[in-house]
Amino acid sequence: MKRETIIVCGSGIVGLAAALGLAKSGFGVSLLGPQRPVPAAARDEYCPRVYAISPASQQFLERLGVWPMLDAGRVTPVETMEVHGDADGQVTLHAWQAAQPTLAWIVESSELERALQQAVRVYGISWHDDTLQGLQGGVLATTAGRALAADLFVGADGAASALREAAGIHKAGKPYGDVGLVAHLDAEYPHQHMAMQWFNADGVLALLPLPDTADGHQVSMVWSMPSALAQSLQELPQAQRAAALEARLQAASAARLGRLRVRSALLGFPLFMEHSAMIAPGVALVGDAAHRVHPLAGQGLNLGLGDVRALLQVLEEKESYRGVGDLRVLQRYRRMRAEPVLAMRLATDGLHSLFAATSSPWAWARNAGMRLVDSAPLVKRFLIAGASDH
Repeated sequence: MKRETIIVCGSGIVGLAAALGLAKSGFGVSLLGPQRPVPAAARDEYCPRVYAISPASQQFLERLGVWPMLDAGRVTPVETMEVHGDADGQVTLHAWQAAQPTLAWIVESSELERALQQAVRVYGISWHDDTLQGLQGGVLATTAGRALAADLFVGADGAASALREAAGIHKAGKPYGDVGLVAHLDAEYPHQHMAMQWFNADGVLALLPLPDTADGHQVSMVWSMPSALAQSLQELPQAQRAAALEARLQAASAARLGRLRVRSALLGFPLFMEHSAMIAPGVALVGDAAHRVHPLAGQGLNLGLGDVRALLQVLEEKESYRGVGDLRVLQRYRRMRAEPVLAMRLATDGLHSLFAATSSPWAWARNAGMRLVDSAPLVKRFLIAGASDH
């Protein structure tokens, strides 16, 4: 019997994980995407983009053999989550409330990519350093003039997915009119493995724990704020920008970690909510190619890795007489992901809308709701368990 072939389009974290998982499951797989080797990390220098890896994603990366390849000294466990409303509302979640050692792990994007690239190469997965140009009749055309045939194409090529467009898969969504600003900060006080988040007039500010440096304690800032405010900060000269950002951080965080100093470049990216049909005959989308949610819950990458886990399960469990690109098989994948993706989209979009409302009744209701949740241990356990499964 002819061995079925799968081509994964996209060489980011989700694409690399998909290719590795498919190869380990015994499928004939190759990877299509730019080869960008990640240089070894320098001491006390950290990639500006970090991810909060959920327990479910950590277990998947462990199963792929990737988690042990990470430098443990650059991985920070999150044991507590502290969420502040725009008045007196507050929710504090501890890992022990759900009998877990950690709520999540903060890991640099570059560290995950480096480990996955090494694993893909060690496993001998074919990697075409090329990009998709078109798709017709089960044959993919590349910009370098290759013609690559496969039984299934997996789109892991990001929010501007060329495979999604070539396959004619519908996408819908909306811009939030917000920008996510990211930077690393020196903190006066230790974070004690706590992630902190504030909802206020300037948007949603998150401070995530990172390893200490020679300069002292360190956290990563992810601040989702209105585009006009973000642009005004980004357009300032560097010294003025740092001073203005530090002043806003001091006020927004109520000096929870003492004085905060900017220690890295300030980067920004526009925020969107997007969803798609996810599949077409012979095509399945994963990660940002399939959907995007507001980053306030830090679940974007976890949703993408959840897509990969679900696709692997569906392909491994399919009937022997059905092919990997069979639309009935791919519909099972879409059904499996429909509920968790919709739930996360509704939760993040709902929270964004709730805290964007400025009228007094809404402000009272959201802060009263946070106080109620904080006093209910069973609700907290449910929230932690839900976030851990993505």
